[in-house]
Amino acid sequence: MKEFWDERYNQPEYAYGEKPNEWFKSQIDKMKPGKILLPGDGEGRNGVYAATLGWDVYAFDLSSAGQEKALRLAAKHGVQIDYRVGEFTELQYEENTFDAISLVFTHFAPGLRLQYHKILSSYLKPGGVMLIEGFRKEQLSRLKPGESGGGPKNIDMLYSKAELLTDFSGFDILELREEDIDLDEGRFHIGNNAVIRFVGRKIE
Repeated sequence: MKEFWDERYNQPEYAYGEKPNEWFKSQIDKMKPGKILLPGDGEGRNGVYAATLGWDVYAFDLSSAGQEKALRLAAKHGVQIDYRVGEFTELQYEENTFDAISLVFTHFAPGLRLQYHKILSSYLKPGGVMLIEGFRKEQLSRLKPGESGGGPKNIDMLYSKAELLTDFSGFDILELREEDIDLDEGRFHIGNNAVIRFVGRKIE
């Protein structure tokens, strides 16, 4: 997977654009800045945006090419982010540290989703917020010919309401919605897509 993402990000243009994901922006704009973790932040569009709002941003990804472009984007906007490169299980953060964690189209290999979500939950402070926008299982049948909506082609890597309710059973669910939306994010997120949106607060 590292090779896949390095190849995608090792291009002059930003694969998903330089602007933040619209839903992520709508959520983060109304929150008090604190300490946030963004797993799978790719070329840094979301982490850099959060940093411009005053968030203390920590991010990681498999791709060193993504890291390079994220740091370049941060410099362009005059902010700093802590961006690490490595496998999820290689990178450890202190428990009860973050005010927010956001997964924006971050999908895990089959069999690892629950484990990884539990680890991320442990990094949140009590009262911290988990933000997730991802492709749901219906995505595989939603795309029209010629649309590059993106997302894994393995249904076990896509989200469902039931899975998120199980994974975050120790959370107050503030939002959990399935939507079909039009994406226009760079070359790889275009067209009508089946997404799920989750906002949960870790129970104190």
